[in-house]
Amino acid sequence: MARNDDTTSSLDAFAQNKLAQLEARNQRRRLVESSRAGAMSMHVDGGPELISFTDNDYLGLSTHPDVIAAARDAAAVFGAGAGASRLVTGNHPLYSKLEQTIARIKGTEDAVVYGSGYLANVGIIPTIIGQNDLIIADELIHTSIHGGVQLSKATVRFCRHNDVAHVRDILETERANFGRALIVVDGVYSMDGDIAPLKELGELAKAFDAWLMNDDAHALGTIGDGRGSLHATGAHGLVPLQMGTLSKAAGAYGGYLAASRAVCDLMRTRSRSFIYTTGLPPAVVGAALKALELIEADAELVARPTKLAQHFANELGLAKPVTPIVPIVIGSETDALKASSDLADLGFKVIAFRPPTVPEGTSRLRFCFSASHRDHDVERLTAACKKLSLGNMS
Repeated sequence: MARNDDTTSSLDAFAQNKLAQLEARNQRRRLVESSRAGAMSMHVDGGPELISFTDNDYLGLSTHPDVIAAARDAAAVFGAGAGASRLVTGNHPLYSKLEQTIARIKGTEDAVVYGSGYLANVGIIPTIIGQNDLIIADELIHTSIHGGVQLSKATVRFCRHNDVAHVRDILETERANFGRALIVVDGVYSMDGDIAPLKELGELAKAFDAWLMNDDAHALGTIGDGRGSLHATGAHGLVPLQMGTLSKAAGAYGGYLAASRAVCDLMRTRSRSFIYTTGLPPAVVGAALKALELIEADAELVARPTKLAQHFANELGLAKPVTPIVPIVIGSETDALKASSDLADLGFKVIAFRPPTVPEGTSRLRFCFSASHRDHDVERLTAACKKLSLGNMS
């Protein structure tokens, strides 16, 4: 027993030491209870109502009555849980409809749905790329892509952000030394709100027999008429691997890969994070189906978040955004946390993002705009930011 106590004590000491180091750098994270009172209003730790400009619920569909009703109906018919992995008994009938819908929206032969976007990225990449292969990744890719890259055991080269010329240099220098090659980027970068140059990267990939993969988590439902970054950039036929999530603009949960039928069948057969994960609850799949139906049907809904973001940025003298994401880089962790707290005092929830989520010295506030934000919510937020001297009002 004494040995177990010693082991527990050393483990706790390790954890406490790491937490103290993070605390000293203002990088420790804490969960706060957020009770959503509506699409974009919430109470944090029982406090007063705040208007959230930090959610990824770009279209407000997580609280849309039709989406909620679809979730309820699916649960009533198919149950609360899937019961097993999809290859066992968890592949309830709603899955095929959802995958067909995603494939139609993305313009591919097929799609395969995963349990989450993280599971998709750590499953897709190691299934097609191995230790004798090359991965070229944008330096600002999402952490979940890093996970997939590491699991692949491939040689990795990071390119400067959105720098097509740098990607070309890497391919010219190293492509011949490897079997397969993958270029992987975010379609929309969640911390900056910019869009990957998919057409240029796709043409480059084609010239060097490489495969291009984009993570469209923040692009589905927000750009390209709701169809994502490939459609926004005119990269048709150049991005064979379109990954994304159903947890942001679609307001539900889950990840997906939209690709050829052969590639999707390979994922169903060999992708570990697909095979060894219980299927999504039917309610979640039902909600995602209804949300995608609304995205396809309502162009005005899809366009509204970016329009609000552009109005906000213009009022603060910021560069015109091309997505619903507007970052204001503060610099230090301390100053970013204070700015977030000051906005909360004025009635707004805006998270401060700090390293390692963003590079050192670039802690920031990230403002996410939703179709469910009211015009006067944005006007009040703009006034609050001006009061706090956030933005470029010179």
